[in-house]
Amino acid sequence: MFYRVLGLMSGTSLDGLDLAYCEFLAEGEEYKYQILEAETVEYEPSFKNFLISLENCTGEQLAEADFFLGSFFGRQAKQFIEKHNLTVDFIASHGQTIYHQVAKGFTTQLGNISALAAESGCKVVGDFRSLDVALGGEGAPLVPIGDKFLFARYDCCLNLGGFSNISYDNAEKERIAYDICPTNIVLNYLANFVGMPFDAEGKMARSGKIDENLLKSLNDLDLYNQKQHISLGKEWVKANIFPLLASYPLAVEDLMATYLEHIVVQLNKHIVGDCLLTGGGAKNEYLVERLRRLCKHNIVIPPKNIIDYKEALIFAFLGLRRMEGKINCLRSVTHAKRDSCSGLVAF
Repeated sequence: MFYRVLGLMSGTSLDGLDLAYCEFLAEGEEYKYQILEAETVEYEPSFKNFLISLENCTGEQLAEADFFLGSFFGRQAKQFIEKHNLTVDFIASHGQTIYHQVAKGFTTQLGNISALAAESGCKVVGDFRSLDVALGGEGAPLVPIGDKFLFARYDCCLNLGGFSNISYDNAEKERIAYDICPTNIVLNYLANFVGMPFDAEGKMARSGKIDENLLKSLNDLDLYNQKQHISLGKEWVKANIFPLLASYPLAVEDLMATYLEHIVVQLNKHIVGDCLLTGGGAKNEYLVERLRRLCKHNIVIPPKNIIDYKEALIFAFLGLRRMEGKINCLRSVTHAKRDSCSGLVAF
């Protein structure tokens, strides 16, 4: 079967909305893919602040924002489709995570798929996390099934986004995956203190000095001593990372250098074999340099469109699996009661 899918991804780093038009050729459990068109709609500072403010809004405001974001995503999708003169079988949208509190049994991604379908004029698949959470899972990560089917030639896939996460097949050939540590969500937070959205190429971190005491405090956090990996969210960062950084009276450059070194130390514990490195962190030259210096394994950086749009590609793939009626959420990854075919459809 041949599928033409538009994948939409808006991540925790709040950089913008990624749109990737992907074509898939599916033959049983074998898939070939291409990203033919892709772009990012960057969020203005006021829009980022709006998204951040939703964490503390009323129920009425949250419901309004759900439809507002769904309509916004739909308009962006329609403009993208018309701009590139595309034919789309359906749209697969991750939505914007506002809450991810699986210990309390819920996760919330805004961007109402009915509003998205109405604005775009396309069939839409979305809400990929809720079923897994209802089945007792973490609702994350979801990308590993795409790693397993689309990037099987690599021993592991490491993504450096708001959080770093890794996936690989274990000895039993089950896919396992987990978050390693907060990454760009913290680096960008520090860059904001000097009026920058992010530390381009890691130049600020490169200019700073590592504080060994802070580095030890970061590496000694209880998270890194747990046998059971957990799905990380903004709430954990706010409660554990930001207060710790604030307790050290250091220059922003030194905080950046120290936190980047912390990331590298934690990543190195988990990399196996040939490692595909993607996400915004793959563009941080200093981070990649430090990782390659510390890590004995081969770090592979793919073409730019995979670095930038791998998550949008894989959410397109999750939508494809949902439309095929096949498993797209793995219990071996999320620790749910069972595998599931997750996602709701609006058209």
